[in-house]
This record gives sequence, C-alpha cells and structure tokens, in this order.
Amino acid sequence: MASPKSDLPQGTLDLLILKTLSWGPAHGYAVARWIETLTGEVLRVGEGSVVADVGAGGGWFTVRLARRVGPNGTVYAQDVQPQMLEAIGRRVQREGYRNVKPVRGEPDDPKLPSGALDAALIVDSYHEFQNPVALLSHLAASLKPDGRVGIVNSTRDGGGPGPPMAERVDAQKVIDEASQAGLRLVSRESFLDFQYMLIFGR
Repeated sequence: MASPKSDLPQGTLDLLILKTLSWGPAHGYAVARWIETLTGEVLRVGEGSVVADVGAGGGWFTVRLARRVGPNGTVYAQDVQPQMLEAIGRRVQREGYRNVKPVRGEPDDPKLPSGALDAALIVDSYHEFQNPVALLSHLAASLKPDGRVGIVNSTRDGGGPGPPMAERVDAQKVIDEASQAGLRLVSRESFLDFQYMLIFGR
C-alpha cells in the first residue's frame, strides 16, 4: 500500500486511513487487511475481474482495484465530474496502470456496459446520488448474473470521522432503494468501525 506522502487524500475514508497509518505499523496492517477484506473476500475481486469504482473521485480505490485485478482485468473509474476523470487519467498514466477505463456517467445512469461487471464499489458517495433507484437499476443491469455491489457509507450514530450528519444515509434507506432497483441484500459487513458496508446481488 502506498505511503501517505504519495497519496493525496480524496474523501473521508482517505483521511481515516491516513490518520490510522499515523498511529503506527499495527494500525497500518489493519488498514491493509481492511482493503484486502473489502475487495477480495467480500466483493470477490481477483485476477482478471471486471469491476467499477462508482463515484471514483480522485481514484484512491481505483488504483487499488487496478492492482488487484491485474493486467487481465478491467477497472471502470466512473464519475460525473470530468475534472475527477482527468485527474484519474493522469494518475493511472503516471503509475503505469493500463487496465483502467475512465467513464463519465450521468446523475441517474453510470453508463457502464451491460452484463459486464463482476463487482461494483460505491464508497461515501451514495448521498450525492440525485436518483439512487434509477442509478442502481442501471448498475444492476451492468452486473454479471453473480456480480455484486458493495456500498460503504458513514454511520449515523455520530461516531468517527466522516461527512456531516445531514449527508449520512441510513442503511435501511439504502436497502429499500436497492430493492426497488432490483437488487437483493446479500450481507451486511461489520468489520468497519465508523462505516457500514452493504453487499447486494441481482
């Protein structure tokens, strides 16, 4: 995992990770294990997988997904802001990743290929969705039959770092909207301290 000096923080999870790393090697190992659990054991992302980082921002997870899927896999770095996609493009070129494809989506449609994804990841950006049911419906159509969607949000109990309470989305609201979009809850992961992670399938 890259050191804090090489990664500009891009959101609350980045800030949490950098803070955790500053607490010492044991905490750094915990963060590395968190990333491994998130991508490998939970979303089942491995060599050759096709995945999407939805609401990719500055690409913190994009490059880590790119590393995990390897040269035979593909990572779609999706965002609605062209400046974010330009930043990701520069970053992956600088770091030598040829398996990342920036995708400019629309507020209610991520514009990802149909039936192509093994997994999609949405981290701390759900509250920005103008029409989450429509967006998730399109995302569901982009999944392979056994594909998964992982949604990570900050909890509403006020604990830990994260966005303002007004921007935090209750987990049940996400579950209900995902259900309307044709996604079923597979599991709710509890290995995060200040965020919840919901896993959905078709």
